Amino acid sequence: MDNREQALAREERWSRPTAIATFTGIVLLVASFFLISSLSGENEAATLGEIHDSSGVIVASVLQGLGFALLAAPLLYLFQAALLRSDRMRAQFRALVMLAPLALAVASVLNGVAAKEAASDFTAGRSRPSLSVKEASRECRSEQKGDATGFEKEFGKGATASSRCVAEKREEDAATNAIDGAGLHGATKLVQGIGVLALIFSFVYCSLHALRTGLLTRFWGALGIALGVAILLGLLPVALLWFAYLGLLFAGWLPGGRPPAWAAGEAIPWPSPGEKAAAELEKRRGPEDPTE
Repeated sequence: MDNREQALAREERWSRPTAIATFTGIVLLVASFFLISSLSGENEAATLGEIHDSSGVIVASVLQGLGFALLAAPLLYLFQAALLRSDRMRAQFRALVMLAPLALAVASVLNGVAAKEAASDFTAGRSRPSLSVKEASRECRSEQKGDATGFEKEFGKGATASSRCVAEKREEDAATNAIDGAGLHGATKLVQGIGVLALIFSFVYCSLHALRTGLLTRFWGALGIALGVAILLGLLPVALLWFAYLGLLFAGWLPGGRPPAWAAGEAIPWPSPGEKAAAELEKRRGPEDPTE
């Protein structure tokens, strides 16, 4: 058995486990998002209070970390499949593709620990506001002048309204300082930034070569490339939809089956629109009469 046949056999053997890992990762991420949203208050101060009174943020961060880690499987599987069918890909980029979800997994756990620390410091009063009473009063007067109705609805009427506004402004500032001052806040941002940049590269690089080799259809290949940019806008739900498609594709559960390049073990590029139109025209004309 030559190397290509061995690679195809390995590809077939790992198709279902990779699909299962993909769907499990998606479920864990969705569950973590719901759990995190349940801990979100109307502002940062309220959110830190919710986090302090619950262990949910740690559970959510672990679920999110596991979810991101499992999504390394479909990215690596797609990379390896395209690498087998393309001479233009660079095997060295495999490490960068693996780095993306793993860095995001680490960042998720660090973020949960940092949030718990910030909540503890805030509720214990160890985080102080850097916004002075004078500065907070100025902001409150500006808000009241700009939207008197909204201000009254939020803080009420009379002399106590301004006091409530100032107290809330300073409390929110203290909450922000608690978050920024958490010991792992800087490390979390750094690892998360690395993960996001690596994920952008992974989406673009894997989707582009999977499209060129015929492993992904034009729509899903182009969507994967576009998601490389959309990730910066926080469009993770769309990315999860793309991963769900990959899971169905790898497992062979799509209604139309997998593109021919999968079974062939070699690149079968999709025809261009012009080539498609020419083929359709030739089909309608039928075979030429040899007697003519």
